Amino acid sequence: MKNKGFISSLWQQTRRPSGFWGRCMLRVMNAGHAAFARWAFDAVAWQPGWRVLDVGCGGGANLAQLLRRCPSGQVYGVDIAPESVAFSRKKNRARLGKDCFVEQAGAAELPFAAETFDAVTAFETVYFWEVPQRCFAEVARVLKPGGIFLISCEAADPSDDTWTRRVAGMHVYGPVELTSLLTEAGFAVERADRDRRGALRLVARKAQQPGKEVSHGSHQ
Repeated sequence: MKNKGFISSLWQQTRRPSGFWGRCMLRVMNAGHAAFARWAFDAVAWQPGWRVLDVGCGGGANLAQLLRRCPSGQVYGVDIAPESVAFSRKKNRARLGKDCFVEQAGAAELPFAAETFDAVTAFETVYFWEVPQRCFAEVARVLKPGGIFLISCEAADPSDDTWTRRVAGMHVYGPVELTSLLTEAGFAVERADRDRRGALRLVARKAQQPGKEVSHGSHQ
C-alpha cells in the first residue's frame, strides 16, 4: 500500500515538480520527450531572429532546442513550478540573461507586454491549465498579429483515461476541443496531425490586425 502511495505521488510530479523526485522527473522528461519535441518543432518554419516563449518550460530542454532554431533571436520560458524554473535556468545557464530568460509564472497571467512574441509553444502542459479559455486568451495577447502557437501533447485521446486516473487535475484534449478553444481566443488552426503513437502537434496562427503597432515589451 505504501508503494502504491509513493507511485501515485511520483506521477503528480509531472504536473508540478518539487524536491528531489521533481528533479528526477524533470531529467526523465528532458530525455524521454526529446524525439517527440523534435517532431513537434518540425511543424513550424522557425525564423532565426524570432522571439519565442515556451509556456510550461519544465526541465528546459525545449528552450535549448528553440535557441538552436532561432540563433539570432530570444527565447523565454515560464513555469509555475519553482523547481522547473531553477532546473531550466541551470540547463541553459550559458545563455541565461543573454538570449535566454526564464521566469516563474503560470499560463493564466503571463508577465509580458502585448504583442511581444513571434511564436509561443506549449509542450505537454495544456492538460493542467485550470481555466483554458483565459490561458489561450493570454497566449493570444502576448503574440504578435499573425504569430504562431504550437501545442504538443503526447496524451491526445480524451476517451483514454490512462493518464487522468494517475495525475490529479489532468484534462486530455483532442484536436476538436482544442480547435474550439483556440477559435474562441482568436486563432485559426493551420494544422493538427499525429505521430504513429497518436501524439498530437497542433499549429495555430493569431489573426492579423493590419495597421496595429507592435509592442515589444520590456525584456531586452
